[in-house]
Amino acid sequence: MQILEVPKEELKQIFAVFFKEVVFFIFAVFFLFFDGIYFNENIFESQNTVNVFMILAFLAMFYKANPRVRTLMIIGVVLGFIGEHFFSRILHMYTYRLENVPLYVPFGHGVLYARIFRFSKASIVKKHQKAIESFLTLLIVLIATFYLIAFFDVFGFLMTLGVFLILWIQPNHKLFFLTMYILVVILEIGGTAFGAWKWPETAFGVFDFLPSNNPPSGISFFYFLLDIGCFVFYITIHKKAWKRLKNIRKLKL
Repeated sequence: MQILEVPKEELKQIFAVFFKEVVFFIFAVFFLFFDGIYFNENIFESQNTVNVFMILAFLAMFYKANPRVRTLMIIGVVLGFIGEHFFSRILHMYTYRLENVPLYVPFGHGVLYARIFRFSKASIVKKHQKAIESFLTLLIVLIATFYLIAFFDVFGFLMTLGVFLILWIQPNHKLFFLTMYILVVILEIGGTAFGAWKWPETAFGVFDFLPSNNPPSGISFFYFLLDIGCFVFYITIHKKAWKRLKNIRKLKL
C-alpha cells in the first residue's frame, strides 16, 4: 500500500491537515443531534437555531477565506439549495425530519466544499496525492462492501460503482471527490442515526429490486453530480477572470 511508504513525519503532517480541515464536520455530526427526533420531541423544536449557527459558521469561514474559496462557497450554497430540493422534495430520495430542506444543509454544502478544497490543495497532501488517493479508494471499497453484506445495501453499492465510473471518466480532482465520499458517509451516518433525515428501504421508495440502507453507502454519487456542477461553474468563472486579466496586461504593454 502506497500510504505505508510515506515517511512517518510527513504522514503526521497529512493527518494534521486533514484533522484541521474536517474537525468542523466531526463536531457537525454531533450538532445534528439538535435537529434529531429525540431532542425536538423531548426538549424543544430547534431547527431554526441550528440554521442560525450553521449560517454564522459559514459567514465566519467566508470572512477568513481567500477570493477563490469564497467563490466556491457561494456556488456550493446555490447548487446545494437547488440540488437538495430536487433530490429530496421532487425525487423523494430521502426525507428531512420536518419534510423540508433545512437552511443549514445548503450552507453546510458550501462549508464542506471549501474545507475539502483546502485539504486537497495543501502542499504536503499534493506531494503524496497518489498514495492518499489509493488509500481512500481502498477505504471506500471496504465501506461499500461492508454495507452490501451487512445491510444488503444494493442501491448504495451501485451508487459507489457510479462514483468510480465518474472518477474513471473524469479523473481530475479525484482526491477532492474521494475525500468527499468519506466525509459524506460520516455526516450521513450521524444525520440518520439522530433522525434528522431518513432514507426509504428501497431506492427512491419505488424500486423494490434496489434495497437501500438508511443511509446508503454511495450517497456521494449524487453529491458528486452537484460537485461537478460546482467545479464547472467555478472553473468557468475563473477562466473568464484569467482571460480578462491577460487582456488587461496586454493593453498595458
